[in-house]
Amino acid sequence: MSEGREQDLPEEREGAAVRPSTAAARRERRASSRPAARKDGSSAESKKSVVKTDSSDEDAKKGRPTKTRDGQEKRPSLIGRFFRYLREVIGELRKVIWPTRKQLVTYTGVVLVFVVFMVALVWALDLGFGAAVFELFG
Repeated sequence: MSEGREQDLPEEREGAAVRPSTAAARRERRASSRPAARKDGSSAESKKSVVKTDSSDEDAKKGRPTKTRDGQEKRPSLIGRFFRYLREVIGELRKVIWPTRKQLVTYTGVVLVFVVFMVALVWALDLGFGAAVFELFG
């Protein structure tokens, strides 16, 4: 069944490294493929790759006031927002998985039976408590 699978025949693969079979071998392989890390958690290469930025860029940002909203687009009108709302509602309703007729009939029947049961339970409790109060207070 799995005669031609690559997993079953690792010796036939040419140029591919053999997968380590033990956890210790995997750790050793991972450690040899990474550069050695320093004790403070950063590597020597990451220190070399950091490029200093000019402080003049930072100074220019500090002295400038915040942006105003004059250049930004204004909110759409009430009618535009209403039509966007309707488009979004229609889009969400298209995502709904609607029940089949059989499911709809089944679920409706379950709800109606539950409602009838709860009405009967409340009616019985009301009748019982009413009779108990009438007997107690006359």
